Amino acid sequence: MAVWLISASVVAGELEIESDVVEATLDNGLTVLVLEDRRAPVVANMVWYRVGSADEHSGITGISHMLEHMMFRGSEKYEPGEFSRIVARLGGRENAFTGRDYTGYHQVIGSDHWETVMAMEAERMRHLKLQEDEFRPELRVVQEERRLRVEDQPNSLLREQLMATAFFNHPYGQPVIGWMTDIEAYTLEDLQDWYDRYYHPSNAVVVVVGDVDADEVIAAAEKHFGAIPSGNVPEAKPRRETPQAGERRITVQAPAQVPFLMMGWKTPVLNTLDSHEDAYALLVAAGILDSGEASRFARELVRGQELASATSARYSPFARLDDLFMVAAVPTSDTDVETLERALLDEIDRLAEEPVDDRELERVQARVIASEVFERDSVRAQAFQLGMLETVGVGWRENDRFLERVREVTAEDVQRVVREYLVPERRTVGILDPQPMDDEEAPAPGPYGAPDLDGGYPEGDH
Repeated sequence: MAVWLISASVVAGELEIESDVVEATLDNGLTVLVLEDRRAPVVANMVWYRVGSADEHSGITGISHMLEHMMFRGSEKYEPGEFSRIVARLGGRENAFTGRDYTGYHQVIGSDHWETVMAMEAERMRHLKLQEDEFRPELRVVQEERRLRVEDQPNSLLREQLMATAFFNHPYGQPVIGWMTDIEAYTLEDLQDWYDRYYHPSNAVVVVVGDVDADEVIAAAEKHFGAIPSGNVPEAKPRRETPQAGERRITVQAPAQVPFLMMGWKTPVLNTLDSHEDAYALLVAAGILDSGEASRFARELVRGQELASATSARYSPFARLDDLFMVAAVPTSDTDVETLERALLDEIDRLAEEPVDDRELERVQARVIASEVFERDSVRAQAFQLGMLETVGVGWRENDRFLERVREVTAEDVQRVVREYLVPERRTVGILDPQPMDDEEAPAPGPYGAPDLDGGYPEGDH
């Protein structure tokens, strides 16, 4: 077993972030990350598996998410639902999540009980009991989940179809929850095969953050996970996207109250770049466009010209494969979609043609940094950040380089990446054409918040 202690300190304005992460690798390949945070007697315990929808192929899309559900339906030691009942009895909270690049399970619990839940996670890593009488009801739960979160949500439906249009043969083109026809055809054998293939120590990361002693956590990980065989994950075939030959465009017709516009540009991420500069410049570019009331979309398009009632711009450097730089907006009642689209593109063209002045750049960098700093406040958020960076292949140490790299971005960097990546031949445009709604379908009228551009699949209840 190898152990490293890494200390880092980064100053962000008046705020200082320090992290002392202890990393250990067990002989069976399990990675263990521990961060002591003794501000409160609380611990976040997480187990991450390097498998998500990007590993799936046609016919079994969404199988990672379905297996996530079944992980709560019984193991050799625990009856269906018993895992959750024990966590609740100990005063803790738990849940799970599936993304394109990972599947994760977590508990937030008092510092007296973290080893109990760690031992339970170790047990279901190798001893899950998949049973037909538990599978069928859970399958119906997942089908209903897809109806409620995608098919009955016009903006989510548009996003799903835009991703499928943007990516022809790249795995991010398929939805995390899976296509309904694939969900309907799952078998218990499909789930067993997926579990046997990917749920191994060598394909997992344990993250513990909170009121713990790092040496004790690593010793406990060795005790509970150390005897589990390493496992071999099959090498994935390359699925490189076919080069895009021009702008792609779709219109989705669905019952809705208002139109919705979404655009995505294919962009690289840290994992697919030789150096980090372009990824962080794209992150700052998204912040200039939309990061609060003073950002350009809000100032120019929402309050200034009153063309949009809500806007979003999003880019993340943290993914296993190339992704999309996303922009979305809801037009006001006096604006048509074509006018709004032209206005959004004009703001992007302006970013390419005119250097951002120092004052605006510093304000956006401070806001991006502040958002990151405040996210690190809870033990759960800290554990999530470490686990996510490690499982997507960036490495958890990027957490401590983040602030410095955002500060290094220059106005010239922003101009350069906008000119290179936010161009028509990388763009896919999706328009929601609202259709009449039944009275029962219509949500209560009210102000529209920022359009949801989340790329992963949210946590659910189990």
